[in-house]
Amino acid sequence: MTASPDSLFPSEGDLDSSQLQMEPDEVDTLKDGEDPADRMHPFLAIYDLQPLKMHPLLFAPGVPVTAQVVGTERYTSGSKVGTCTLYSVRLTHGDFTWTTKKKYRHFQELHRDLLRHKVLMSLLPLARFAVPHPSAPETADREMPSLPRAGPEGSTRHASSKQKYLENYLNRLLTMSFYRNYHAMTEFLEVSQLSFIPDLGSKGLEGLIRKRSGGHRVPGFTCCGRDQVCYRWSKRWLVVKDSFLLYMCLETGAISFVQLFDPGFEVQVGKRSTETRYGVRIDTSHRFVNGAGYFAAVADAILRAQEEIFITDWWLSPEIYLMRPACSDDWRLDIMLKKKAEEGVRVSVLLFKEVELALSINSGYSKRTLMLLHPNIKVMRHPDHMTLWAHHEKLLVVDQVVAFLGGLDLAYGRWDDLHYRLTDLGDSSESAASQPPTPCSDSPDIPDISHNQFFWLGKDYSNLITKDWVQLDRPFEDFIDRKTTPRMPWRDVGVVVHGPPARDLARHFIQRWNFTKTTKAKYKTPMYPYLLPKSISTANQLPFTLPGGQCTTVQVLRSVDRWSAGTLENSILNAYLHTIRESQHFLYIENQFFISCSDGRTVLNKVGDEIVDRILKAHKQGQCFRVYVLLPLLPGFEGDISTGGGNSIQAILHFTYRTLCRGEYSILHRLKAAMGTAWRDYISICGLRTHGELDGHPVSELIYIHSKMLIADDRTVIIGSANINDRSLLGKRDSELAVLIEDTEMEPSLMDGAEYQAGRFALSLRKHCFSVVLGADAQPDLDLRDPVCDNFFQLWQDTAESNANIYEQIFRCLPSNATRSLRALREYVAVEPLAMVSPPLARSELTRVQGHLVHFPLKFLEDESLLPPRGSKEGMIPLEVWT
Repeated sequence: MTASPDSLFPSEGDLDSSQLQMEPDEVDTLKDGEDPADRMHPFLAIYDLQPLKMHPLLFAPGVPVTAQVVGTERYTSGSKVGTCTLYSVRLTHGDFTWTTKKKYRHFQELHRDLLRHKVLMSLLPLARFAVPHPSAPETADREMPSLPRAGPEGSTRHASSKQKYLENYLNRLLTMSFYRNYHAMTEFLEVSQLSFIPDLGSKGLEGLIRKRSGGHRVPGFTCCGRDQVCYRWSKRWLVVKDSFLLYMCLETGAISFVQLFDPGFEVQVGKRSTETRYGVRIDTSHRFVNGAGYFAAVADAILRAQEEIFITDWWLSPEIYLMRPACSDDWRLDIMLKKKAEEGVRVSVLLFKEVELALSINSGYSKRTLMLLHPNIKVMRHPDHMTLWAHHEKLLVVDQVVAFLGGLDLAYGRWDDLHYRLTDLGDSSESAASQPPTPCSDSPDIPDISHNQFFWLGKDYSNLITKDWVQLDRPFEDFIDRKTTPRMPWRDVGVVVHGPPARDLARHFIQRWNFTKTTKAKYKTPMYPYLLPKSISTANQLPFTLPGGQCTTVQVLRSVDRWSAGTLENSILNAYLHTIRESQHFLYIENQFFISCSDGRTVLNKVGDEIVDRILKAHKQGQCFRVYVLLPLLPGFEGDISTGGGNSIQAILHFTYRTLCRGEYSILHRLKAAMGTAWRDYISICGLRTHGELDGHPVSELIYIHSKMLIADDRTVIIGSANINDRSLLGKRDSELAVLIEDTEMEPSLMDGAEYQAGRFALSLRKHCFSVVLGADAQPDLDLRDPVCDNFFQLWQDTAESNANIYEQIFRCLPSNATRSLRALREYVAVEPLAMVSPPLARSELTRVQGHLVHFPLKFLEDESLLPPRGSKEGMIPLEVWT
């Protein structure tokens, strides 16, 4: 007579299972001297989660799981009756240790589930082939242990013996993979596939919960008032780590929600606290002036990626070359990302989804191009709704341990070096190099560059004021004539950080990625996975570092709003204001925009106001204090400056001049009112210009300053993506990233003629910048150590004035102080410049130029109203767009 399944299960009072047998099982063992951490699950396991009831491998193979019942406590449910004993079970698996509290009935329920599992497996036809019957000696060792009978709680001796029995019971089960990996056991132990990944931190709280789904009420039951009726409830697996919590769907194993929180977050019943902010992190930082070094370091970091690459840019050009001149496609961004994806690296890209009528960056093309390369490359665009604001940050993170940020998008026109070349015609000694490489007929997307001598291919050769980018889906075709039009050099500053600051920047990207996934319906599918932050506890375990780093303290700063990241922060503005206010000797500013000086209506940020207050304080106290400001001579919009530049250029000029020198709120107006002409001893406002040779005669072009940098006192530096304007600084508008870097390593220097301990990072960066703009290579006796003393400040001013006069004499370049009205502008450009009339004489005069520094023309078109006409397209745009 055959036994039914039900008859094989013991009654609730007697859970003795010694009659049941199971197959032999190897006891988990480690080799002598082997580190258990080496067998733990890799971080990339987060991208391959399985349903919990499919019994995925949760524990590291060969690493034992041990249990110890460390104590008991009385538990009361809240009523006057129903007290019971809670057993505290401490579990260990390699370096992971956690404690769970269980009632005796939980052991009984586990016991029944494991018995049922054993019986059902033995009855399945296929299981008889998969699970061989053990021999008699093996049976004695591998039979399922029994539980002590439940009964009234007795003496202390009885309780301790029961406690020891439960401990032995668990440890016996945990040596058997058949039981250890069954979902009833893993639920009892409160473990999942995310429990034993070292990069996610310690074990943390886990368990099965009932979750109210977003507070969504069931239609038709809105008047009941009872949550059991009015809300939808579902079962989820909760995981709480040191910096995030998440829910997992039991049926699919997919992560359905992720919430990041700051260190110090406490999980409480009915209430939570999330007030703790990030602190400063000590780590190495390395700076890059111009795109050549930045792009090369990015390429190096991508090659070293083992797990993840995060990229977010305002604009990304997939076909950009990271090393120049490129003689193969090994250094092309899209091909590098494809190769890493083929190796198993997960690539996640966030792009700003522009308003196509206003911008020509074609993010749709960038997304399609990257998504077609490999399934491991995922690209999101945000936002979908019409907005005046942009995702302006530039960030690349590798394996959450190295992060690049600053002003450099991985896009056309950004690569440059200290030469600031105006032309790119290849090597004139090579006859084949007179034309840049073009796509082959059999491979229309990839040109033959095996003999390439060009630095800028196709759309990369650019002059954004002469012509904006077009036809970006044809990347290797020129769109301006490089034989007649000089390119516009691009000056920018970036930085790479390691360790904890890189971990913070990765968390920012993850927050934005998960926010976008949550808010856009098309990204809610499993095709776009949730991202998880690595634990801050492992942030100093660096698999690699980039050379040239210096020890500093680094604080990550952001401008974000609810539309951009789901939260509000304007810490970049706060850092600028604080740094300016606390500065003691000087400020050095490079920025693409300078729109400030609050009037409480049109312009709100007070960066300019703080500069005025700091200079007035120095003047009142008789202190020596300098402010150096470097801005692009013209805004980066397409327009013919010889006719005024167009409405967009003039709109930015209006607000720039309003900040600098025009109107009652301007910096110079307020300084002049307080000290007359003495303002010249405190502040210098300049731009950069260079010259070259093209089509048989000298040519000149401004160097487009795209940097977003502040250096104070050779000890503090701010580098990021944020311009000095309301768009970047208020937080409610464009999203931005920056870092506040404070030196911890000092070296001897000078300040106002006295010995001074300067920060190694800030000093080297400031001296490098000054060396380039002043042309120090041609002046071996130039001493750049003291940025404050009278001799140096006068040298700076004289160089800027002399260079500006030479350029105006030879090229009649614009903008110019000689053109204060549109009429004067027309007369000015009607005169043929010396560079065209007498190229040899012009070349002779240009030898007197030192570096690139020129004074900013503060009187350009000062007699004209530069605001866009009300009837124009630009005039109908809200003023906030320009500020």
